[in-house]
Amino acid sequence: MHLRDGDARAGMYAEVSVGMVSGIGGKAAQKLARQGITTIADFIALEPRQVCDILTVTGARVQAELRGQSCMSLNFMPARRQGIAVTRSFGHLVTDWNPMREAIAAFATRASEKLRGKRLEVWQLTVFAHTNPHNGDSWYSGTRSAQIEPTSDSLALVGEATRLLAALWRPGFRYFKGGVMLNDLFPARQQTGMFTTRNAEKSARAMAALDAVNARFGRGALRPASTGLIRAWAGRQARHSPRYTTSAAEMLVREAF
Repeated sequence: MHLRDGDARAGMYAEVSVGMVSGIGGKAAQKLARQGITTIADFIALEPRQVCDILTVTGARVQAELRGQSCMSLNFMPARRQGIAVTRSFGHLVTDWNPMREAIAAFATRASEKLRGKRLEVWQLTVFAHTNPHNGDSWYSGTRSAQIEPTSDSLALVGEATRLLAALWRPGFRYFKGGVMLNDLFPARQQTGMFTTRNAEKSARAMAALDAVNARFGRGALRPASTGLIRAWAGRQARHSPRYTTSAAEMLVREAF
């Protein structure tokens, strides 16, 4: 039956119970039945105000849909992501430049992975770091932003993030948290300027190889050396869930007597 045909729709509505309609549950159907409304035809014949009184605005929307009026907009294209942020509280307060540089490099690397996963490139990069005002330390919050040549290349973003970090870095503070934020995102490989300083094809091939290795062997298996090896700044993981299926040292062991 083609429900776009008014006569066919009216004939079906007169025969089908209102309780069969998606959005009208058993209790709602009972309320309608007490008013003498048992079929879809009875339901759509009601005044919208009466439907609101019985089933609230949700019921009124169902009635409007049954009358042929769309109450939901259709989005054929997903909304473009507006920004990406990778921020962390450090496992230990950071006082030296090298651990902070490694942390920001790691955040930029992770942000670039997210960019490539969404097939996006970034136009604006922000780096921040601040102390913890709740432990008696002097308060300092530094932020630097810059427009950059559009990219999703990990090495390029690490370089830009490190440059911004150098501008906000102040020695003598105990840094509690830092992060990298990406704004002004748009589809990758979209032409945005005539003069570029990076080889887009070479970068794309390198990042594809990097992502393929990490997809096979796990995130971080291959990463820029600037992200560090020891990572003393990394967050505490004393209460993380055991890795029963991925770490032999943490597998469950059962003893039988």
